[in-house]
Amino acid sequence: MQTLTINGKDVQVDVPDEMPLLWVIRDFVGLTGTKFGCGVAQCGACSIMIDGVVVRSCSTPISLAKGKQITTVESESEKNLVFLRQAWRLNNVPQCGYCQSGQLISAAALLAEKETPTDEDIDNAMSGNICRCGTYVRIKQAIKDAAELKKQQ
Repeated sequence: MQTLTINGKDVQVDVPDEMPLLWVIRDFVGLTGTKFGCGVAQCGACSIMIDGVVVRSCSTPISLAKGKQITTVESESEKNLVFLRQAWRLNNVPQCGYCQSGQLISAAALLAEKETPTDEDIDNAMSGNICRCGTYVRIKQAIKDAAELKKQQ
């Protein structure tokens, strides 16, 4: 039995050390917001944060997350996600919505690093996340709006 801290809560799972975090989070913990996209860490749909750093959960074994803070899109304590969710709704960002959990995680990490990100900052931070529907313009605007919402709080 192994203990992981996911979204501020300790959870116990009985899985092999090499199992990808994606499947632990979805199938053993029951948090299904993190999505399987490509399975080779290229699309960003499976993005989560470990100790504030964005990682691809489809290719990150559970052994690398032991003793660390794991944040998924379901987190209620990650303040940047709260502002981003609000901005996402205001800008009608998702179409199919499949990539959105990874987009939100990458955007939350960006806002933790840069209070007022530039277009270039946003492009660089979000470049590893693919949106099949092409909502990149709305994503960029929502990140800017979330930064403003954060300043107002």
